[in-house]
Amino acid sequence: MSDLQLVNDRLNALIGNLSPSSRKAMARNIAKKLRASQQQNIKRQQAPDGTPFKPRKAQPIRSKKGRVKREMFAKLRTAKYMKAQATSNEAVIEFTGRVQRMVWVHHYGLLDSPTLNSKKIRYPQRPLIGLNLEITKEIHKIIIEGLNK
Repeated sequence: MSDLQLVNDRLNALIGNLSPSSRKAMARNIAKKLRASQQQNIKRQQAPDGTPFKPRKAQPIRSKKGRVKREMFAKLRTAKYMKAQATSNEAVIEFTGRVQRMVWVHHYGLLDSPTLNSKKIRYPQRPLIGLNLEITKEIHKIIIEGLNK
């Protein structure tokens, strides 16, 4: 058994000794922190690993005049679409409603048609949700604070 597995087992035992309400509170804090970090990544137009998103395809020259474009996924990072949920056993960040399909297509770089009657195109992969070293450290801090209480 590796040293890391031993530490992981002991940490799981300590977390298991907490009451369900305190585990749920800890999971809620983790979910809120995760959602905030994912919202910041989307705002900065970068993947969780820090690489920038591939830019949008250039629009035709004869597009509408005076139209101001937002950055990609501006509405997705709002609390209406990106939900943080927690139970005593897990913390979950998810996209709700009809935007799940769009998020799925962009996150994995799948085929989709931009409009109802257009041809299917392959979208570039733009990971919207994920963990990096910084957020993992934040999660560890929340767990340690929860165990200290």
